[in-house]
Amino acid sequence: MKALFTALSLSRAERRIDWDRRILILSTGVTIALIALYVWVKATSRWE
Repeated sequence: MKALFTALSLSRAERRIDWDRRILILSTGVTIALIALYVWVKATSRWE
């Protein structure tokens, strides 16, 4: 979480988002989405 907050905090002098920050945000989002999907599937018991 600390790495995500560090990546999201943009300095005022820096206007563009570099590729490392984009990849970090994207991979964190994908990870959270996969965990949410797993929990939802387990809660609804569609697949066992």
